[in-house]
Amino acid sequence: MKKTSWTSKLTSSLTAGAAALMLFAGFASAHVTVNPTVAQTGAWQTYSIKIPSEKELPTTKVTLKVPQGVAFKQYQPLAGWKITTEKNDSNEVTSITWEVDGDNEGILAGQFQQFNFVAQNPDAETEVAWDAFQYYSDGSIVEWTGGPSDSNPHSITAISQDPAAAGNAAAGGGHDSAGTAGNAGHDDEATGDDTKANDDTTLGDALNDTVTGEPNNTDSDPGTLKLQQATLIVSILALILSFLGIALATRRKKR
Repeated sequence: MKKTSWTSKLTSSLTAGAAALMLFAGFASAHVTVNPTVAQTGAWQTYSIKIPSEKELPTTKVTLKVPQGVAFKQYQPLAGWKITTEKNDSNEVTSITWEVDGDNEGILAGQFQQFNFVAQNPDAETEVAWDAFQYYSDGSIVEWTGGPSDSNPHSITAISQDPAAAGNAAAGGGHDSAGTAGNAGHDDEATGDDTKANDDTTLGDALNDTVTGEPNNTDSDPGTLKLQQATLIVSILALILSFLGIALATRRKKR
């Protein structure tokens, strides 16, 4: 009878630990992220921002700040979303906003949405941080502007001169096929329409990973990975403590 009780407790502890691990891992990965996390200096790069809804409310708007030194070029239009940009006195895009349009309810609980855009990377090696602001239907805002160890971290992209390290970077230091400096393809903020690049075929290619040919969908934000690792360690420690508690309880009963 004692053996059956001990087995039951062990099974319950394993089940609880596994459930906690899955729960915390889900929270750890539910960040607004920008990919790729490594890109080549000077390249015209296709970036993707991935937005999950963490609340039981739809996300209706997302604003992404363009880091200093990164030159925003073009966005990929998406049905049901109005896309606008803000510019400074030098006519440089400083932020881009995706907002629900028409009958679109937004990003519902348990869903995520991904938006693509093209930007030119800085010529020198550096790290750029992507500050993002997520708006929910009740008016609340989640600011993804913290460091890697914060609860709401911003994504960071390392700009590298090493083409091998920047595996997702667009080929070449200045990708003329995606547009030129004089034809950056800026959008018409009054209408929400975008100006097409001179070569639509190569622009479509630019929206894919130049190494694999697949869309840039990976979620490998360094802050997210560190948090996931920490969560896994905490969950393992909790399981070990549960085993020790069961063993002590069993020993006391035998006495």
